[in-house]
Amino acid sequence: MKTIEPVFIWVNGTQDEGTILNAYCINDNLSTSGTFYYSILSDAQQQLAQGNLTMTGEDYQAWQTNEYAYDWVASQLNLTITGDYVPPVPPQPEPEPIVNAE
Repeated sequence: MKTIEPVFIWVNGTQDEGTILNAYCINDNLSTSGTFYYSILSDAQQQLAQGNLTMTGEDYQAWQTNEYAYDWVASQLNLTITGDYVPPVPPQPEPEPIVNAE
């Protein structure tokens, strides 16, 4: 997943902010085309938009890495990738103090 410059998306009559792009290949004929599923998520990982895109031609021939695929998906959706998505770390409980028994 990648972070993106925020985009505003209408969902069920309200506007929400998409900040995460998720994408993966769902079909690749290993010759001329690959189809990607994508979703745009909020910070809370609520899905705001989703769909499929098919890569063909010179784009498909140039596809060698996941980074290329993410860049291609983002360009098709007119999104700007800002970095890799790093999920938040849940808060850790405070450790119990060590008490010396004497």
